[in-house]
Amino acid sequence: MEANGLGSQGFPELKNDTFLRAAWGEDTDYTPVWCMRQAGRYLPEFRETRAAQDFFSTCRSPEACCELTLQALGMEVTMVPGKGPSFPEPLREDRDLERLRDPAAVASELGYVFQAITLTRQQLAGRVPLIGFAGAPWTLMTYMVEGGSSSTMAQAKRWLYQRPQASHQLLRILTDALVPYLVGQVAAGAQALQLFESHAGHLGPQLFNKFALPYIRDVAKRVKARLQESGLAPVPMIIFAKDGHFALEELAQAGYEVVGLDWTVAPEKARERVGKTVTLQGNLDPCALYASEEEIGRLVQQMLNDFGPQRYIANLGHGLYPDMDPEHVGAFVDAVHRYSRLLRQN
Repeated sequence: MEANGLGSQGFPELKNDTFLRAAWGEDTDYTPVWCMRQAGRYLPEFRETRAAQDFFSTCRSPEACCELTLQALGMEVTMVPGKGPSFPEPLREDRDLERLRDPAAVASELGYVFQAITLTRQQLAGRVPLIGFAGAPWTLMTYMVEGGSSSTMAQAKRWLYQRPQASHQLLRILTDALVPYLVGQVAAGAQALQLFESHAGHLGPQLFNKFALPYIRDVAKRVKARLQESGLAPVPMIIFAKDGHFALEELAQAGYEVVGLDWTVAPEKARERVGKTVTLQGNLDPCALYASEEEIGRLVQQMLNDFGPQRYIANLGHGLYPDMDPEHVGAFVDAVHRYSRLLRQN
C-alpha cells in the first residue's frame, strides 16, 4: 500500500476485510453481514452527487438492476410505478433477437454505472468492501420475453419448450453481455460480485440444468479468466438463486466462492448438502425485520447457531422491503456482530 493510504488503484485502503475473508473461506473473528437492496433505500449520503443519483435511482432492486443490462442491449424500458421495469416491445419471435445490440458493446453503454461504482468506492473510504451486481441470463431473459415481471413466467418458459435453440442463442447473447459488464465493475472498483438468478424457482431441476446452470457456470469461468487476462486481482463471486434449493449441490460446484440461500432453506441441511467447499450466505426471512428488536435478536441467534461460525456471511433471504424500519435493520446487523463474537468464545 502507498504511504498516503491509497491502494495501487488509487482507492482508499480497505480497513475492514472481514466480508472478503469469509467469502474466500478464511476464518473471521465475527460473522460479516450485509443486506441486499440496502444502498438505494437506506444510505442517502451516497445519493448526493449526480452520478450516484443516476445509479441508485435505477439500482433500487434486482429488477431495476436487470433493466440496466437490457437497456444497453437496445430494449426499450419504462419504469411503471408500483410495478417496476416494463418492456413495451418484448421478444415474441426468433427474429426479434436480430434487433438486439452487439453484446460486446454493452459495457461501453454503461459507463455511468462504472463511474458511480468508482465514486461509491471512493466515498466508502475503505470502511467496507463494495459489491457489484448483475442479473443472471435466465432472469434477464424472463424480463425480455415477459415484458416485465410475471407470476408464472409462462411466456418465457414457452420459449424454452417451443424455441429451445433461440432460447440458447438469447442466453448466450446475455452471457456475452454480462462478462464484460461484471469485469468492468471490478475495474471500476467492485471488490466482490453477486449474480442473482431471481427467477430460478420457476424452473424445475431439468429446465434449470439445461437453461440456467450452464450460463451461471459460464459467467463465473469467463469473468475469472478475463480478470486474469486484464491484470486485475481476483474477486470472490456470489451466486444467489432464489427458490433454487433443488440445485444447491450444482450451484456449490458452479465456480462461485459463495452460495446465497433464501429463507425457505434450512441452514443445517444446506451445509450438509454443499459441504465445506463454499461459503454460505443468508438467510433470515426479510419479514422478520417487522418483529421487535428483541425477537430479531433471538432469530439471529438461532440462524447463527444453525449456520456455524465459519464459512458464513449473514444476510436476509431476499432484499429489504421499502417500508422496513432502518432501526430494525440496525438491530439485525448488531445482533449478528454481537452474537457471532460470543459463538467464537464457546
